[in-house]
Amino acid sequence: MGRYVVRRLGQLVVVVLGATMILFACLFVLPGDPVGSIGGDKARDPAVVKELRQRYGLDDPLVVQYVHYVEKLGKGDLGEDYTQGRSVNEILQPKLVNTAKLAVTAIIFDVILGLSVGVLAAMRRYSVWDVSVTFLTTLAVGVPSIVIGMILQRFFVVELGWFPLLSDGSFNSMVLPAVTLAIIDAALVAQIARSTMLEVLRADYVKTAVAKGLPRRTILLRHIMRNSVIPVITYLGISFGGLLGGALITETIFNWDGIGLALITAIQSQNNPIIVGVVTYSVAVFILLNLIVDLLYAALDPRIRLS
Repeated sequence: MGRYVVRRLGQLVVVVLGATMILFACLFVLPGDPVGSIGGDKARDPAVVKELRQRYGLDDPLVVQYVHYVEKLGKGDLGEDYTQGRSVNEILQPKLVNTAKLAVTAIIFDVILGLSVGVLAAMRRYSVWDVSVTFLTTLAVGVPSIVIGMILQRFFVVELGWFPLLSDGSFNSMVLPAVTLAIIDAALVAQIARSTMLEVLRADYVKTAVAKGLPRRTILLRHIMRNSVIPVITYLGISFGGLLGGALITETIFNWDGIGLALITAIQSQNNPIIVGVVTYSVAVFILLNLIVDLLYAALDPRIRLS
């Protein structure tokens, strides 16, 4: 197990380096010059442009810029923001906290709503409840998150006035963006839980447990749930990683001050250090969560061995 974790952490380093290398190359070939955003009207002066490019190392070759970034990254330094002259770490820290709060709230909704609905649908298969759940979850998955967010905002903010229009970081302003993120994921969790449980219910070991006269609760928790939860954990791990990486559309709609909104703002102003910092964080978090999911596999199913 220890060797497996060390090897996966080594893969994390390789993937982060590869992702940042590709991102540096993409930013280099994109049209425009970040100096224009940094200097504003002063960027018309060639002397100012030259001074700014030297200050931020923008006149260095791409390879040199990337090497400098990796050297700083090894020390935990994501660089300096062009426009504010502040550390990227300092800028992103509160935004990371906001995104984490939003992601945790959304994933809790996913687990409670999606898992319970999916389990009930499987236990009452082909009933009116099962058919309704299948129809509603399919409908929810087909609707884009931007549409869901705008509908919720129109109804609960504009019409009813239950929630603030602009986010202020409070729990009240976090409810609608969290629900927006959770609706599609909860629908997918319900579908995965239902289909997996239906497959497990047909397994021989479940039929044997029923024939032995074990209590229904024991069969459900010990035999059915434990063996059907692995695909759900797989999806939730991937979904949680995506949420922690920043929900671009949802954070923009609700003006939630997370890293998704920070990334959109940085792209608009060609603020490369913020862009690279957010992507580096997102890739690292995604791979770490995949490692945690793999470890949970082995804990839930003894037949799975990590090597």
